[in-house]
Amino acid sequence: MIEMNNVVKKYPNGVVAANGITVHIKKGEFVYIVGPSGAGKSTFIKLMYREEKPTSGDVIINGINLRTLKNNRVPHLRRHLGVVFQDFKLLPRLTVYENVAFAMEVIEEQPSVIRKRVMEVLELVGLKHKVRMLPNELSGGEQQRVAIARSIVNRPKVMIADEPTGNLDPETSWEIMNIFEEINRQGTTILMATHNREIVNTVRKRVIAIEGGMIVRDEYGGDYGYEN
Repeated sequence: MIEMNNVVKKYPNGVVAANGITVHIKKGEFVYIVGPSGAGKSTFIKLMYREEKPTSGDVIINGINLRTLKNNRVPHLRRHLGVVFQDFKLLPRLTVYENVAFAMEVIEEQPSVIRKRVMEVLELVGLKHKVRMLPNELSGGEQQRVAIARSIVNRPKVMIADEPTGNLDPETSWEIMNIFEEINRQGTTILMATHNREIVNTVRKRVIAIEGGMIVRDEYGGDYGYEN
């Protein structure tokens, strides 16, 4: 499902944020990306959805080589990826329903299909009763649930989450984590960059640790391994 083959990413300022990374992730896996600040985790994640292009090497998602992908095909690629950020990135003037539906409207899905699917995913994240509310009327945890619903509404094969619990309290973080686990059980491959030691150490999954732009540890059922 995901391959990185000898990937190097060097920024114009000389910083090497990925230094010969090679990794293969199978369909249906749940993978944590961990490491100290400045280790290269964000670059690793950005390479996955073509926010950044590798300087050399190949990033292949579901058979598509992102290094050679033309810029005008990037939006099409992202429609098949679910991406969740720490800061939610919701559209402030749209309701909960409209924020989620927007992801389907841009691919010109039929209104009846949109209505049915949006309500399905809002029920999954526990927000079916708040469809008419605006983002500023929701708690941080509820906003993240909307962001997750939006990211999965088009049934992506891969979901990429960059510090999805970073701005949330512990109880809410666990609620969000339970949603991710359910999405994974339904077959979606999940990559989650996180500093949440408790979640990584409690819900054991594959752990990829990055330091200095290199993978220094890759183990199944691993622990967090760093002091926060």
